[in-house]
Amino acid sequence: MRLAIGVMGSSGPPYEDGAWDKLVQLGRRIAERDCILLTGACPGLPYAAVQGVKECGGLAVGISPALSLQEHVQRFDSPADGFDVLIYTGSGLMAREIENIRSSDIVVIAGGRSGTLGEFAIAYDEGRLIGVLTGTGGIADAVADLVRLCAKDTGAAVLYDGDPVQLVDRLIEHYQTEHFKKPSVFAHRNRLEAFRKMSSGS
Repeated sequence: MRLAIGVMGSSGPPYEDGAWDKLVQLGRRIAERDCILLTGACPGLPYAAVQGVKECGGLAVGISPALSLQEHVQRFDSPADGFDVLIYTGSGLMAREIENIRSSDIVVIAGGRSGTLGEFAIAYDEGRLIGVLTGTGGIADAVADLVRLCAKDTGAAVLYDGDPVQLVDRLIEHYQTEHFKKPSVFAHRNRLEAFRKMSSGS
């Protein structure tokens, strides 16, 4: 199966200088590496990645907070153009974040405010492979401090890079050589097995 790379970030301005162009480059590289782009179907920096993907003929999937296309566009003021698939969750902005992360093999954080912080927290706590596009401001430039403050081994791996092309390449390589083992899944299974052995005295 093709890898799904979720891009999470600022849905509106202000943007750090050069951030929009970085996200377009990120989208291009996702398409060039034959991966699927997944976003929260919002405007802003994630939508810049959608534009980059479409320039290269790639596939873009949006996880919408809405119940329908009409609600997606009118109530949530979100774009539909450029997406190959829109999945209508009807769950609203916050609950939709869980679907974003769990549908992504790799999560990229770019810029961002409180919503992106929530997505990062879910991805980190569930042991995902996370890429941080540095130099894009907001939450992305605070992730290293957040990881240090969390001081929690969840199985998550966090890679940092200011070059969008290098970031995508490094994430794919790490996923294919290490993270495909899905520590977020196997860690829980291993803990359960260890608990069973301890309980049985074996």
